[in-house]
Amino acid sequence: MESTVSSSLPVPLHPGLPVVGNTFSFLRDPLGTLQTAQRQRERLVHFRIGGRHQYLVFRPEDVKYILQENNRNYGRSPAFEVLKIFLGNGLLTSEGDFWRRQRRLAQPAFHRQKLAALAQTMVDETTTWIDELKHLNRQQPVNISQAFMDVTMRIVCKTLFGSDVIGKLDGLSSALDTLNYMANDRMLSIIRFPLNWPTPANVRFRNAGTLVNSFIYNVIDQRRQQADDSDDLLGMLLAAEDGETGERMSDQQLRDECVTLFAAGHETTSVSMAWTLYLLSQNPAVLTKIKAESRAILGDVASPSPHVFRSLTYTMQVIQESMRLYPPAWIMSRLALHDDHLGPYTIPAGATALISPYLLHRDPVNWPDPERFDPDRFAPNGPSEQLHSYAYLPFGGGPRLCIGNQFALMEMQILLAMLVREFDIQPTANQRITMKPLITLRPEQPVRVTLR
Repeated sequence: MESTVSSSLPVPLHPGLPVVGNTFSFLRDPLGTLQTAQRQRERLVHFRIGGRHQYLVFRPEDVKYILQENNRNYGRSPAFEVLKIFLGNGLLTSEGDFWRRQRRLAQPAFHRQKLAALAQTMVDETTTWIDELKHLNRQQPVNISQAFMDVTMRIVCKTLFGSDVIGKLDGLSSALDTLNYMANDRMLSIIRFPLNWPTPANVRFRNAGTLVNSFIYNVIDQRRQQADDSDDLLGMLLAAEDGETGERMSDQQLRDECVTLFAAGHETTSVSMAWTLYLLSQNPAVLTKIKAESRAILGDVASPSPHVFRSLTYTMQVIQESMRLYPPAWIMSRLALHDDHLGPYTIPAGATALISPYLLHRDPVNWPDPERFDPDRFAPNGPSEQLHSYAYLPFGGGPRLCIGNQFALMEMQILLAMLVREFDIQPTANQRITMKPLITLRPEQPVRVTLR
């Protein structure tokens, strides 16, 4: 992979317009633009987007080299500066020694035994949610996208902050949604007005940020005054102590980590679940099989014990296959700090390496018939186990692998199993869902299903 000699070949340039390069085609149809480049069957393709040189990487072994083997040569790209505006310097956006310290402090909160304690909260909130769905008008399609937004918001609130914040959520979900959309728009905009300019968009952005900050800082302040050892994630972060220095997180650091966990945990899980329900509504044979598994293993207990969900093997396969087709983090970028070499090509210092899980997951070289929804790809000893470990990246890879990956998978398994156990899920007539690649890969239209 890494060459010890200078590159002698120019990286193939993706066709574009004079001056602006590929900027407009990427803004208009990012997924289509990436797939067109993939069909060139090159090792790398050179894009010019927004005045920057970007190099799209296709091979799993090259992705592993960038994210893991030579990760210290690749920092956060300029795109993350936009995310910093509302996420602050949390695990998603920080770098270097500061990131390593924060990761070291936060990691114990996500150990398997700690997550087991949070699983009961997930089961309890899902049980309440199922009861609410039972009281809806069964003759009308349910906006399942919004339903998952609501329940994942409640789960992340309780697991992160404890039980006393649920009544204070008014406006918080819409504020986070505003920040998400506007950060995405700012990330892709050619012209960015300074945030202190009183444009309507900037005013909405600041108001949403103020609401989120007020909520988070109030919760942190209350918890510091209580000085208790709660077993929610905030309690674990408050108690986390650097083994080398004895330092603990400041209010600002706690705020940044909480907002990152809150936004990422809420958004990515709800989006993944909406896509999963859409796929199940289109594939009745898979739905029948997952329903049979959930009923056999969960039984008729209204609120099953968290440990039984580990036995839901096929349910997890469904989730994995859904995240193959619709990975929430559909693209990631890294800034090359020094010249680097992939075979005969050079990624120059200051350029951006682009990695797209969406492309990796639909590459027919690794995934035969890639558009087909087939959970058996992930069966024990199935085809996915024969692939390169970086051919499937729903949570990224390397040292910066998403810290909440096991939390998210556990939550999705609980939500999906309990939902399909209770309801028959039928598609809405003539529903056609397209993809909307924002910061996450959202459905363009709300996914609606009928729950019988």
